[in-house]
Amino acid sequence: MDLTVLNVAVPDLDRDLKPSMAEVQWIVDAYALVLGGIVLTAGALTDRIGRRRAFTIGLAICGTTSSLGALAEDPDWLIAARCGMGAGAALLMPATLSIITSLFTAPAPRRRAIAFWAASLGVGGMTGPVLGGALVEGFSWRAGFWVNVPIVAVTLVLTLLVVPKCGFRRAGGRSGERVDLPGAMMSACGLLTLVWAVIESPSKGWTSAPVLTAFTLAAALLSAFVVHQKRRADHAMLPLPLLRLPGVVRGATSLTLLSFAMYGALFVITLYLQGVLGYTPWQAGLRTLPLAGALAAGSLAAPRLLTRNGERTPIAAGLLLTTAAFAVLARTRADSGYGHLLVFEVVAGLGAGLVAAAGTETVMGAVPPCHAGLGSAVNDATRQVGASLGVAVQGSVLSTVITDRLGPMAAAATPAAVLPPFPAARQAFVDGLTASALTAGSVSLAATLAVIPWRSTIPDATTSHEGL
Repeated sequence: MDLTVLNVAVPDLDRDLKPSMAEVQWIVDAYALVLGGIVLTAGALTDRIGRRRAFTIGLAICGTTSSLGALAEDPDWLIAARCGMGAGAALLMPATLSIITSLFTAPAPRRRAIAFWAASLGVGGMTGPVLGGALVEGFSWRAGFWVNVPIVAVTLVLTLLVVPKCGFRRAGGRSGERVDLPGAMMSACGLLTLVWAVIESPSKGWTSAPVLTAFTLAAALLSAFVVHQKRRADHAMLPLPLLRLPGVVRGATSLTLLSFAMYGALFVITLYLQGVLGYTPWQAGLRTLPLAGALAAGSLAAPRLLTRNGERTPIAAGLLLTTAAFAVLARTRADSGYGHLLVFEVVAGLGAGLVAAAGTETVMGAVPPCHAGLGSAVNDATRQVGASLGVAVQGSVLSTVITDRLGPMAAAATPAAVLPPFPAARQAFVDGLTASALTAGSVSLAATLAVIPWRSTIPDATTSHEGL
């Protein structure tokens, strides 16, 4: 929910803190970026210190930094708070899935449990704008941060009462083994640099010296991370054999591309609902609910397809539905109403739910139990990196098109405005929305074509983990 709760709060934030468009994207994106950047390290740490302990520490960090965000007086402070929340989420998120897979070891119950986990995660993310809209209209954008504090307090108490203490540490783990800090720094800095380049490209220019330098630096850092992991084969933060398991490759790739398409689209359409269709934050949030409901339905339908047909069928079907939905969104016109957007939400939600549940089960079914925390971290990293890049790229496409269409008038028609003040601005925004939809649809189509040749397997408890 924290990933998207601020999407509809952008206009209120604009009036209060006066952030630039780049700062708006950082406020929205910082949470996912930090989560994706350090979650691999957090997953490895989770397997060492215990999953319940990692979960409770992560919750405490989220609650503390969220309260600091509510007190922010400038955009930089707010971005820092969102980064802190992402760091806390990086600890608690791998623990959630690894605890579930440790409790449910038989294939069929595990698939159902993971389906509920995926549905909860998806519904939380997609209903963030609803809660955000209600809080903004009833109070202010600051309530989107304060709301986490009582939730964290209650969850901490329930965790101590319900989640078992033992049985959730990595079997055979070496308690004295240190976390790979150089590897963590290289992966996090590489991802941070990459997304900075994408966010800043519209204002600085895609071929400007700072942007090209950032892209080059990101490629160098991420390449160095891979080399570093090879050299530390026996003590790597991310054992490379784990990434060669077919289930991990297939599931992680599908989840990355899906998150890129869907979370970027959610960012754009919540702005469209307010800026072009004229809804209030609460009304805009309510009109994203069909997306959440359809996603939950798709997630809960995935286990049966997985059991009967293996992972290829639900993932391919889900990506195909998502691609079709973006084809609909790309045909949006300035006079299109909410009904047109509703078709996109229902079709895309069903497809996303199928991919989310099947992709997660594919990843977790492929990793050995002793690496459950790390497997969960890989799953979470792919989602969050895809989401952060999706918001960055699609937000950048939107900004680039608006700037190209309006020139000097673009400042009055940025997505931070509640209502673009003239018809040309509305048309420019719609042009940007359709361009971003074509971008996301192309990614979804490429993923669909890549899935079709897969040789489908049905995940079970006998998956080979040779080399791990």
